[in-house]
Amino acid sequence: MPDPAPPMKIHHLGVAVPDVAAAIEVYESLMGHRLLSGPFDDPIQKVRVCFMGHGGQDVAIELISPIAEDAPVHQYLKRGLGAYHVCYEVSDMQWTLSNLRTKGCLVISGPVPAVAFSGRNIAWLLTPTRQVIELVESERA
Repeated sequence: MPDPAPPMKIHHLGVAVPDVAAAIEVYESLMGHRLLSGPFDDPIQKVRVCFMGHGGQDVAIELISPIAEDAPVHQYLKRGLGAYHVCYEVSDMQWTLSNLRTKGCLVISGPVPAVAFSGRNIAWLLTPTRQVIELVESERA
């Protein structure tokens, strides 16, 4: 029997927004979130992102807005969608990508370094049920 996949810990939930600055104000005033990090411009992903939340063990919310017309998230927003992806932290990016491919996932981008994660690699996948997931490498000790 093959080794079971290691559990993947939820790192954050991604929400597409037209304007990160305006969304920060909404998340602060409506949900009592605070800015945890960012905003960062990521030229590889063609987005501006920041992370909101309460800190501690809370799952962070990543607010994502396009900084270019050809940013993939731009098309998502044009369709009127906001909930975008769930990000999982993984200890072995290559093994996880290989494992998820065998289970019918399509790698749509990456792995590539991400500004918001201090250069740690991220990858984007489409699941067999057409959900977008992101993987982020764990921080090395």
